[in-house]
Amino acid sequence: MDYTASRLDKCFAGLKAENRPGLGIFITAGDPDPETSLALLKALPGAGADMIEFGMPFSDPMADGPAIQASSQRALKAGASLAKTIDLVRKFREEDQTTPVVLMGYYNPIYIYGVEKFLTDAISAGADGLIVVDLPPEEDDELCVPAVKRGLPFVRLATPTTNDARLPKVLTNTSGFLYYVSITGITGTADAPVDLVRAAVGRLRGHTDLPIAVGFGIKTREHAAAIGSVADACIVGTAAVNAIAGTLDADGKATEGTVGALTDLVSELAKGVREARG
Repeated sequence: MDYTASRLDKCFAGLKAENRPGLGIFITAGDPDPETSLALLKALPGAGADMIEFGMPFSDPMADGPAIQASSQRALKAGASLAKTIDLVRKFREEDQTTPVVLMGYYNPIYIYGVEKFLTDAISAGADGLIVVDLPPEEDDELCVPAVKRGLPFVRLATPTTNDARLPKVLTNTSGFLYYVSITGITGTADAPVDLVRAAVGRLRGHTDLPIAVGFGIKTREHAAAIGSVADACIVGTAAVNAIAGTLDADGKATEGTVGALTDLVSELAKGVREARG
């Protein structure tokens, strides 16, 4: 099965027509439990998320800060797996055929699952792209090229240390959008520096026509408005995961306030991206 939905392309075309940046929200699949995770996933578009990054829980991440690591640990403790992550996407698609869902994570679980089976199942379930942060361009034959051959977007990350000599390699086989990591470090450890992001996005636009989304360090409505003024989309992960974590009981279980805490945050962030260009 090949990917044909093009939901990311349609999303960014719609945002361009509205002359506003998009809002991407990261949550971890299965956090804090499968039922609540599905409820959170379903609630995001209505709260203002234009696209969703759905984290594939992994026990040994390299880019995630403590908050997202903790969300993966909660999910794994509650029985999360790659197969169950894909099943949550499938259940989300029963009600939403529009909002892009990009699977984000690490290669080890995909390798164990089997690359071709993973691509078949992810496309069939309704996933719209992949971000696999520990596969550099030199390892494209492992997953990136097989995904691109099926038409499934493979989103790549550029960072403050990605120089002009490295960028063409990073952009090879990249599709959907380019994800710019606004800080040097792991998620959730610093605020996105707006002036530096503006300069970086301007430099990246000289190398690619892909939409540029900025993540790492965006936590508030004000951050979203500032970063959204220079980027095609803002991606928020740690703040979203913290909103969920802040509602859990002493045993890490969901409470009545869990879904509402996330949607309240997303609603504020959505106001920010809509204010970004006046």
